Amino acid sequence: MLENFWNDKYPAGVPTTINPDQYPNILAVLKESCTKFADKPAFTNLGKTITYGEMYALSGQFAAYLQNHTKLQQGDRIAIQMPNVLQYPIAVFGAMRAGLIVVNTNPLYTAREMEHQFNDSGAKALICLANMAHLAEQVVPKTGVKHIIVTEVGDMLPPVKKLLVNFVIKHVKKMVPEYKLPGAVKFNDALAKGKGASFKEANPSNDDIAVLQYTGGTTGVAKGAMLTHRNLVANMLQSKALMGSNLHDGEEVLICPLPLYHIYAFTFHCMAMMISGNHNILITNPRDIPAFVKELSKVRFTGFVGLNTLFVALCNNEDFRKLDFSAFKVTLSGGMALQLATAERWEQVTGCKICEGYGMTETSPVATVNPIDAVQLGTIGIPVPSTLCKIIDEEGNELPFGERGELCVKGPQVMKGYWQREEATAEILDAEGWLKTGDIAVIQEDGFLRIVDRKKDMILVSGFNVYPNELEDVMATLPGVVQCAAIGVPDEKSGEAIKVFLVKAPDAKLTEDQVKAHMRENLTGYKVPRYVEFRDALPTTNVGKILRRELRDEELKKLGAK
Repeated sequence: MLENFWNDKYPAGVPTTINPDQYPNILAVLKESCTKFADKPAFTNLGKTITYGEMYALSGQFAAYLQNHTKLQQGDRIAIQMPNVLQYPIAVFGAMRAGLIVVNTNPLYTAREMEHQFNDSGAKALICLANMAHLAEQVVPKTGVKHIIVTEVGDMLPPVKKLLVNFVIKHVKKMVPEYKLPGAVKFNDALAKGKGASFKEANPSNDDIAVLQYTGGTTGVAKGAMLTHRNLVANMLQSKALMGSNLHDGEEVLICPLPLYHIYAFTFHCMAMMISGNHNILITNPRDIPAFVKELSKVRFTGFVGLNTLFVALCNNEDFRKLDFSAFKVTLSGGMALQLATAERWEQVTGCKICEGYGMTETSPVATVNPIDAVQLGTIGIPVPSTLCKIIDEEGNELPFGERGELCVKGPQVMKGYWQREEATAEILDAEGWLKTGDIAVIQEDGFLRIVDRKKDMILVSGFNVYPNELEDVMATLPGVVQCAAIGVPDEKSGEAIKVFLVKAPDAKLTEDQVKAHMRENLTGYKVPRYVEFRDALPTTNVGKILRRELRDEELKKLGAK
């Protein structure tokens, strides 16, 4: 049985199972943690810290406002569109305490993407940052949104700093376009109206939807994964269990550069760190590396959650390399493939190994992770407790260990299904609860898993399967390469030919011939790229994941134009 196979693969002291029904819902975890760790710092942003006790009080004020000053009913959807600021956890937990379903919304969305998500989810309320309120002005009249709450980046800061930060962002950096939203309420006014008011604390069942988390839409129209209270509580307990005794409750300082509206950061920082009473440092704009490093220099951090592109950018920064890493003990990576060259350099610079994990929006998101004390570079670790994995072929037959096929996951963190999309749900989730991930993977004899690539990203050269991850791993070892990506482009003779894209360091003198020679030295002939293109930047998602799909679309457009 699969269960027995993994039981002896876990490090000593790590449970092989968790009880997903240990808490009736997320709100029970919130109340317990905010009582137990009331005086401990929960979140810090732009120099301002709120404790768990303060977060609980402020989320209660927000819940009271929603119940007493809007027409929202239990089960209604509320879209929350903010970067990493203190308002985010207050709004999310306040909305849940008022009985609403949270629809996490990317602040970088275009008006078209916002309109789709708000209409698809049936959102009746929106909380957004002033920076994107001009888009809300265009979109809201085309949706069912009836209540709008607007906040500014500095709203939770002390009065003088609040005025200064908001003034600079609006008038100096010109980051807040003009907008008109009649009836919109300011976030701080909502908190003031809710202060001292009573409200009825929601008590959802564990099978009720807590969050509608929209997938990135890389395979078509973005779909809302229905993540229940049980899903998220389970994944919180699973993540905490596999971290073992390395992290101590109420003592850790975790850097949070990935956006909280992304399920990876949401589950880790707002859930797993909440039950542990640990301190999260919110980075509002991680793309501003100098400012990011300056924030890092102010705290003695013990943990960091990031992804490949961010690790590369930081290691290339001279000031980052000078930081004090003496307290640093855990780095977690997810969201995109971790390249070996990046992992090795990060450990060289910081003295800390990267624990790579794997998951999807549909798995809340963590499915596997490397145990902190048993990191195996190049793998995504072992299944988190109470989770099974298997590999299947094109016909759905289970494959033996060591063979490549599609990875399937089963566990209490697997979503309820896609919101109002029964056919799409049936395509990915079977009656036994197995979720098809769309990723090609291998289960090793020691129980650790390796992702070979996305099923849809695989390149077929003259009948041979070529996996972009492998090509990118090799390219990343070439001195001077900052970013790289590999795709397949149509070819009359071989079906597809390999094209690679590279961003090189400013002082690098790399040529096309050098790239091909390096690939030829490290890979078999059919894996050597036919085409090499140097660029100033590659298209990425909001969390820094390189969008191969956009590169492919560009190439197809070029062919169509010929």
